[in-house]
This record gives sequence, structure tokens and C-alpha cells, in this order.
Amino acid sequence: MDDTLTQIESSVISLTPSPWLQALALAFIGLIIAKLAELILVGVIGRAVGHTRTTIDDAIVKRLHKPVFTTFAIIGLVAASQRIASTMGEEGLLLTISILKTIVILSWIKFLMGSSRAVIDSMSLNPRRFAFAQKDTVPLLRNLIYVMLFMTGAYAILISWDIDVTGLVASAGIVGLALSFAAQDTLSHLFAGVAILADRPYRIGDYIVLDTGERGEVTAIGLRSTRLMTRDNVEVIIPNGVMGTAKIINETAGPNSFRIRTAVGVAYGSDVEHVLTVLDSIIPNLEGFCTDPAPRTRFRFFGASSLDFELLAWIPNPALRGLKVHEMNCEIYRRFAEEKIVIPFPQQDIWIKSSGDSGNDSAPSTEA
Repeated sequence: MDDTLTQIESSVISLTPSPWLQALALAFIGLIIAKLAELILVGVIGRAVGHTRTTIDDAIVKRLHKPVFTTFAIIGLVAASQRIASTMGEEGLLLTISILKTIVILSWIKFLMGSSRAVIDSMSLNPRRFAFAQKDTVPLLRNLIYVMLFMTGAYAILISWDIDVTGLVASAGIVGLALSFAAQDTLSHLFAGVAILADRPYRIGDYIVLDTGERGEVTAIGLRSTRLMTRDNVEVIIPNGVMGTAKIINETAGPNSFRIRTAVGVAYGSDVEHVLTVLDSIIPNLEGFCTDPAPRTRFRFFGASSLDFELLAWIPNPALRGLKVHEMNCEIYRRFAEEKIVIPFPQQDIWIKSSGDSGNDSAPSTEA
């Protein structure tokens, strides 16, 4: 590569004695070589990956055009800058070369970030093959890669500007130690977020209930916080440090269904078998309920004023709980009215005793 550049510079110098014309010629030649390199290199790689079954490699090759063209074009500009170094001065030349190197580094960092994102998104579409690339771990993987690429790019840019990074690394260690004490809560949230993504007590899309009463769908799991969207379309943001120590009920963790129940009381003296038959016929008349597991009816308690029954049914999505309980209650009330099954109101017996009565005597009861 260096020999080729040397030969090109020698040829350009022999054509004209003017440094500015030489610089212009080198810059133009650099653009031509950049375009040829883009067409040849990317074209060859593109044809090679065109025979594969996946499309992710095609997307990566498509992104490769810009950094390849930028790199070879910058090489030509660096050679052109060196030809007019006497005009620019040593400081001007170093500044120009540093800027050009920074552009090359940024172009490759952008390419690597975009390619890594595409690769992770592609792996997340096949969670059985790539167990670590689940829907809820993808944000963590993407953020870690971005941080690593950012630090690598920053280090390379500092080197391109001839900045001694030894002192910066030592200072960063001291500053990091001080920040670790000053930001203990933030760090605890970050570590808790990593633990949640690794242990996966809940995932994006799950319906969870916190011990503080909040219930909603998990919409995002970040390194610092978890976001819930309630049925009122209110977003609740909980720090991961709190989520790590909270008691969480995951309503979606079961085998593809969620059970709901509604209780109803009937008057004493009602035909129990008739009540059970009517309750068993409620769910088949409604839509949106699971048939497997089948709904169940149970005679639960002898209540103070009623015989207490419970109807249990399964729904495919916990988000439908409120709607389906409403439909069950409406259908139960309608069918009980048709079948003349009485739903009693609370009753109490009041015993009235006059002051002249003995302790063993009691007045007739009055029902109220």
C-alpha cells in the first residue's frame, strides 16, 4: 500500500512542479481509487454473500460502501495535504491530518454500530438458535456494544490527535471511584437492571402486578428502569433497584392463558343443581374465552344471607380481565332472571326484648 502511494506521488510530481496542482491531482486520484475500491471490494464481497440464505450479510455489505469510499478518499486527501505542507505549516498539516483521521474513525464507528444493530435484531428473530438474543435482552446487548464502540472510537480519536491517554486513564480511574460513591443509587439500579435482564422474572409484553398495586404491561426494560403501561394508558416508571426487591405477580407467566373468576350468591332454599347447571352454561354463550382449560363452577360457602357460588373461566390475555368479568356478570344476571333464581340482599334478624322481660325470655323476631 505504501509502495503504491509512493509511486503515485512520484508520478504526479513528475507531471507538474506546482505543489497545489500536485495536491489537486492526488486528491482527484484518491477519489478515483476510492470509487474503484468501493466497486471492486464491495462488489466482490457482495457477490460472495449473495449465495447465502440469510439477508443480514447483504445488509452489512450495503453499509460497507460509505466507510470504504471515505477511507480511500481520505488517504488521497492526506497525500494532497502533505504536498502543500510548506504552505500550511507544520501545525496546520497536523491539524488537517488529525481531522481527516477523525472522519475515517467516525465513519467506521458508524458502520460498526449500524451493522451490530442489524446483526442483533436478526438474531432476536431466531431466539431458539440464539438463546442470548431474546426480546428483553436485545436492548442490553445493543447498549453494551454501543458503549464499547464509543470507548474504542474515543480512544482512537485521541491517538489520532497525538494526545497522551495515560494520564487520562489514571484520572478516569480516580473520577470513576469518586462517582461510584456519589452515585450509589444509580449504580444499584444499573446492576439490578442487568440482573433482571439475566434472570428474566418478567419480559416485554408481560402483565405484572406490583406489591404496591400497580398493574400493567411491561413496555420497556432498561438498564436503569422498567416501564409499565396501565389499562388507563398511564405509563409507570419504576427504578430497577425497586423492581429487584419488590414482590411481583406475573400474570402472563402461565401456559398461554389467565384465569378469572366471579362470585355470586343465591337465596337459601334454591335448587343447588339447577344453579350449577345455569352457571355451567354461561361461558359457552360468550366469545373470547378459552375452552381448554374448561370453565368451572364451584359451590364455595354457606354465607350469612346466601349460598355462595363461583364461576371460573380462562382467557387468552390478562389485558381482557376487566371486559370478560363484565361480560360474565351481565350474562349471569340475565340468566338468573330468566330462570327465576333469586340473588338475595343481606338480611339480619333483630330480637327486641322489653325491660320487664326475664333474661330467658325473648320477644318474637322481626326480620329486617
